[in-house]
Amino acid sequence: MTIELDRVKNTLRTFAEVEARGVSPLYDHLATQAAEDDDVAGLLTAARDGEAHATLLMATAHRLVQADPIHPLSRYYPSLGGFDGVDSETWPLFRSFLLERADKARALISSRYTQTNEVRRAALLYPAVARAAKEAGGKIALLEVGCSAGLLLGLDRFGYRYQCDGGEQLTAGPAKAAVGLHCALDLAPGAVAPKLPKKLAVLARAGLDRSPVDLSDEDELAWLEACVWADQPDRIRLLRTAAAEQAKHRPPLIRGDGVDDLSSAAATLPLETPLVVLTSHVLAYFTAERRAAFVDALAALAASRPLWWVSEEFYGAALEGVLPGRAELAGADGLATLGVVRWDEGEAVAHALARTAPHGQRMTWLPA
Repeated sequence: MTIELDRVKNTLRTFAEVEARGVSPLYDHLATQAAEDDDVAGLLTAARDGEAHATLLMATAHRLVQADPIHPLSRYYPSLGGFDGVDSETWPLFRSFLLERADKARALISSRYTQTNEVRRAALLYPAVARAAKEAGGKIALLEVGCSAGLLLGLDRFGYRYQCDGGEQLTAGPAKAAVGLHCALDLAPGAVAPKLPKKLAVLARAGLDRSPVDLSDEDELAWLEACVWADQPDRIRLLRTAAAEQAKHRPPLIRGDGVDDLSSAAATLPLETPLVVLTSHVLAYFTAERRAAFVDALAALAASRPLWWVSEEFYGAALEGVLPGRAELAGADGLATLGVVRWDEGEAVAHALARTAPHGQRMTWLPA
């Protein structure tokens, strides 16, 4: 199905204004310019319906620059050793580079998904998973929906350091973890900092994804790196570190649909073990109907076993209808909501725990 050019251009414009501005000068600039350029924006119309995200265009360009690292455009890509900031030549170089490789760009756009495995999001999820584990009695199984390469499934093996706005530091996880994560922790008025256990008892884990990433495949790993924003090389270095650590503890990754195959994926984990289902910036890629179907599938699964849903998603995408009366958490500030939902005799009991920055760098803890 052909995707309308105007819709693509609006997607690029919104991405620049809401997600990239103040976070990624390079992607803010490129998306803003692409939103006014029919030829560049038009490349994104090759995406499958529902996949025409600005991040897919940025990842495609990043992958093509990876393959041609001596091109002058690479000097604007810190991920490839570039150190020039945005200037008057950035957009013309980007535009000509991409259009000269239009066939390759369309091939990637039409066959790939935006697949991120932002390791720093584990620092956001850890307090919520710890809460669910405490309520579950301590021992849990993890199932991540939209797992990509499954790196977040290793969150119990990471080390965490939270810097509170009052100067206090909270730590969790193994003392000598190969992957160490730092996160700023602000407290909203009336909020109390969460109590974090040093360890989580994860007895089993699995990931579910429509196209799981095999990190032993160099091309797949290169695509995963290309999906990381190019002017944030620290994120790529962390991705590589987590990938190396995961190679020692490879979790099962199941190919399937997040709604239709949820039950069968959960069945691979011990039925007697309380289940924590994770989603992180996944449900924005679902249609409204599929989001509702996902929540229904979780509720049906919860009828057969103890289940907690830990989500770090944009409020409207993940928690709409699940957190009634908390509409004040929505907004166009680029922040997501960290929430925990469990089902009690068929009724969803939901708690919004924090507002979170998209790449795990900061969160604001909310009052209970």
